[in-house]
Amino acid sequence: MAFPGFGPDVVAFYDGLEAANSRDYWTAHRAVFDGQVSAPMRALAEQLEPEFGPVKLFRPNRDVRFSRDKSPYKTEAGMTVGTAAGGLYAAVSADGLFVAGGLWQAQTDQARRLRAAAADDRTGPPLTRAVAELRAAGWEVDGQRLVRVPKPWDDTHPRADLLHLKTLTGGRRHAPGAWLQHPAAADHVVDGWRELAALVHWLDRHVGPSDRPRQAAGNRAR
Repeated sequence: MAFPGFGPDVVAFYDGLEAANSRDYWTAHRAVFDGQVSAPMRALAEQLEPEFGPVKLFRPNRDVRFSRDKSPYKTEAGMTVGTAAGGLYAAVSADGLFVAGGLWQAQTDQARRLRAAAADDRTGPPLTRAVAELRAAGWEVDGQRLVRVPKPWDDTHPRADLLHLKTLTGGRRHAPGAWLQHPAAADHVVDGWRELAALVHWLDRHVGPSDRPRQAAGNRAR
C-alpha cells in the first residue's frame, strides 16, 4: 500500500486527546486513529524501509508503570529506525510532523565516547561540520548537557560547546497543514533523514552501541 497522506482529522484527533487523555475519548475516536493515523503510518513505514531499513512503529499506549504521568495514551504517533548509536525518528501529532535523528538516550560509556571523539582533532572537525550544516539548514541540534566541560578538557577547547554534551540529536518540526493529507508528506521524512545521515553515521562510527548493561533511566549519560 502506497502512503496516501494522513487523514483530515489527525490534528483534531490529537488536539482532543491532549485535552482529554482518557479511555473514553480513545474509544469514541478509535476509528479515526485506525484509519487516519495508524494505517497511513504503516504505509509510510513500508515506503521508507527499502532505503532506511526496518522501521519500528510505536504503540499508542503509554507505559505508565514508572511514570508520575498516568495519561494512558501517547499524544503522537511515532516511528523509528534503529542504528548502532541511536537512530532516526518521525512522528505526527497536533503540532504537525516532527523529524529527528541522533543519539537521544545514552549510557555512560556512550556519552564518554561522544565527548572523546568530539575532542579529538581528527574526529571532532567532521562532527563540527555536520552540526553546522544541519543548523544552517534550519535544524535544531543539541542534546542533554553537563554543566561544565569535564576533565581533561576545559572551556578553552575549540569544540568546548560539544564537550558539554551527553546526547546529541537533530530535529525539525513541520507545522500542521493540508499538506499532511497528501502523499508528498512522506518527502519531509525522506529528505530529513537523508540530511541527518552525516550526523547519524558519525555517531554510529565513533560512539556506537553501549557495551554495558542497560541502566535505569535516572543513571544514564553522566
